[in-house]
Amino acid sequence: MKRGRLPLTALRSFEAAGRQLSFSRAADELFVSQAAISRQIRELELFLRQPLFVRHHRRVELTDTGRRLLDQLVRSFDAIDGLLSEMMATPAQSVVCVSVEPSLAASWLVPRLNRFRELRPDIDISLDVDPRLIEFRSDQAELALRFSAHSTSWPRSEAECLASVIYSPVLSPALSAAGPALESPADLRRYTLLHEENRQSWARWFEAAGVAADEMPERGPLLADASLSKQAALLGHGVALADLLLAKEELATGALIKPFGTDIVCGAYWLVARSLRNLSEPAAAFAEWVRVEFAESRRSLEGI
Repeated sequence: MKRGRLPLTALRSFEAAGRQLSFSRAADELFVSQAAISRQIRELELFLRQPLFVRHHRRVELTDTGRRLLDQLVRSFDAIDGLLSEMMATPAQSVVCVSVEPSLAASWLVPRLNRFRELRPDIDISLDVDPRLIEFRSDQAELALRFSAHSTSWPRSEAECLASVIYSPVLSPALSAAGPALESPADLRRYTLLHEENRQSWARWFEAAGVAADEMPERGPLLADASLSKQAALLGHGVALADLLLAKEELATGALIKPFGTDIVCGAYWLVARSLRNLSEPAAAFAEWVRVEFAESRRSLEGI
């Protein structure tokens, strides 16, 4: 086929819709209307004389032909994107954009980021604090630090486990002194429990601590992330089921106390990139520094 006949606009619309499996999300990504996306894909299907999507009432799925075409387009567009980004790079002062979960950024990364600055003053770190799924396109970060239970949470990306996420109850010394005695895990039922997003983690902890399911409290504030939960515990608003990695400093100083030795593992922190083996030199330097810092953080949790 002559290159002048390539339906580039339609291919771009299809690639976005195929990745997202949604015409509306593709429209948002490309800053066009959903009707425009639908029209471009219909024209591409007429051009190819075969369907690319199976259309259901509220969702779409790719046909075999659609999957073949999407795989080729994603690889091609990513290669073009990578080359253009490389050509546009300014080497004078390297800037590495890193996408980080909000709680991990606030409680772990930012407090120690000056160490990397001392190690590599020639590299500036630009933090994109965002918990959403990342696909490492041209307008996104080169590296990400993410929480997940699985290494396969990010499509077309590579993930390296940095540390398991270990949860345990913590509370302020003032709340402990003023509240009921904590002689066994079941005594926590008489405290306000602080929940992070849902109540499942507390249910898992009580089960691990040997408290019967019918004895578990089902109330307490629901907070958006680990940082808010930790802050509420520091203020004496209740008992948080804290990520020990993020609460290590407060436990070390005595601002928070850990009344019981029962811990549970809930997922892990991951270093994520399009390709961990093909990072730019500044990004590779930051990734190696993150590995070292996480290893030190894991060692410092021993005995807590």
